[in-house]
Formats: sequence, C-alpha cells, structure tokens
Amino acid sequence: MLLQRIITALILAPLLVLAVFQLPSEYFSLLIGLITLLAAWEWTHLVGINSPLKRGLFLLSLLLPMLWLHFWTQFLELAAQVLAWPDVRDYSGALEWLVIVPVLFWILTMILIRNTPTGVLNLQLKTRYKVLIGWLVLFATWLFLSRLRAFYGSEMTFYFLVLIWTADIAAYFAGKKFGKTKLAPEISPGKTVQGVYGALIAGAIWAAAFIGYYAYRDGFVSTTPFDFVLLSVLTVLISIYGDLFFSVVKRQRGVKDSGSLLPGHGGILDRIDSLVAAIPFFYAGIVMIGLMS
Repeated sequence: MLLQRIITALILAPLLVLAVFQLPSEYFSLLIGLITLLAAWEWTHLVGINSPLKRGLFLLSLLLPMLWLHFWTQFLELAAQVLAWPDVRDYSGALEWLVIVPVLFWILTMILIRNTPTGVLNLQLKTRYKVLIGWLVLFATWLFLSRLRAFYGSEMTFYFLVLIWTADIAAYFAGKKFGKTKLAPEISPGKTVQGVYGALIAGAIWAAAFIGYYAYRDGFVSTTPFDFVLLSVLTVLISIYGDLFFSVVKRQRGVKDSGSLLPGHGGILDRIDSLVAAIPFFYAGIVMIGLMS
C-alpha cells in the first residue's frame, strides 16, 4: 500500500506542479474545477446519495456558480459598458468577503473535534445539511485556490501545496517514530499528538526556508517573517482537522476511502482532505497580511 501511495504521488505531484507553473490562471482554474467536481461526486456517495440524477444535480449546483465566478471579471466589464457605470469594476474585490464563512466553519469544526470528538462522530445530520456542507467546502476550495493562483502567483500557490504535502508527510513519519498520545482515537486511531507537532514544525521550517529563498525579491513576501510563519503553522493545524473531518464522514458512512480513483490513496477526497480545510484559511491570512502591510 505504501509503495502504491509513493508511486501515485510521484506521478501526480509533478503534474500538478507543472500545472501551477505552466498553465494560465484561467486554465488552472478549470483544472481545479474538474478536480472539485470529481471530489463532489465522491461526496454524494459519502452522504448517502445514490441516485445518479441527484448526484448530477449536486454537481450542477457547483458547476453553474463556478462558471459564473470564473467569468466574474468579464461580467463586471460588460456591466460597466452596458450600464455606463465604470465604478462597477471596483466590485471585483467583493468576492474576498466570501472567505469568511468557510474559515468560520473550519475553525468551529476544529474546536468541536478537539473538544468533543465522540459527540462529533455521533452527530446525525440530515442529508440535506450534509449536502450543503459539502457544497460549501468544495466550492470554497475551488474559488480560493483559483484566486490564490490568479492574484498571488505560481510561487505562492506552489508554497501552499508543498506546505500541506510537507505537513502530511511529517505528521506520518513523526507519528510512526514518536507517536504515543492519540489525537482523536475515536475518529482516526493512527493520528497522534506527536505527529501534529511534527507537522507544525515542518510547516514552520518550510515557511522559514521559503522566506529565506525569496528574501532578496522585493515585494514578493510583503510581510514580516513572523506573520508568514505563524500563518503557515496555523494553516497546517487547520489542515489536520480537515483530515479528521473527512474521517468522521467516512466513519459515519462505514467506508475506509472516499473512492478508488487513486491507487494507494483511495479517492480524490482522500488526497485533498487537508487542502480543502487549509485553503480558505491560508487565503484569508494572505489577504489580511496584505492589508496590514
């Protein structure tokens, strides 16, 4: 299983990095949209929607607003010309406010899982609420990963992806080597507090290395090193509880993996669960740091 995971990662990771650096932002957004829709298909299975029609409608409910926001700038430009209202272009930044809801959701989720893991595991939500949650977190993933690439560039997007990958790998090996205290055994018996520490330390080291490498590129990291390292560490922390959140959903459904598309990894959601939780928080932090700098 570990060999399969490594082979799959060695194939997928370079392809994604190539997409980050080579694809225009519009095509990168479309690629992330495709991955999001595949994850959405898996989500419908996890929450117990078996009807192909209903699963298709869920995908459509994501696709339509994704297409609308993908062409948001063009829509405002058209409105400015048709309505003779040039100031409408200033509303392009209004989408930043949409980050508040997913950030609050993931912070609340982290607090609940940390304090009452058994209560979260036994929580019985109606299917329509599970569908709404899935829509929210997946839509936010596409939106803010796309915007990170479009407005903060390939380097920052690459940094974010490697941050999550590094933390995931560090948590695994630190847990294997030093793990004694279980983090949330009711939800994920393999995760340990020592693994969390390993992930946080790895995240801080990667942040420091990134800042050091780009220290002489004026304006690239327009913040103090402490702010950026702190944001990175908190992003890693949120990502860990994103992983636990999807573990809760899978346990409630009685399945080990969200799918079988990726050999050794399971489904798309199994591979991006940490990223789904992390990207709204990281993007919000980057925006706030930019406003304060």
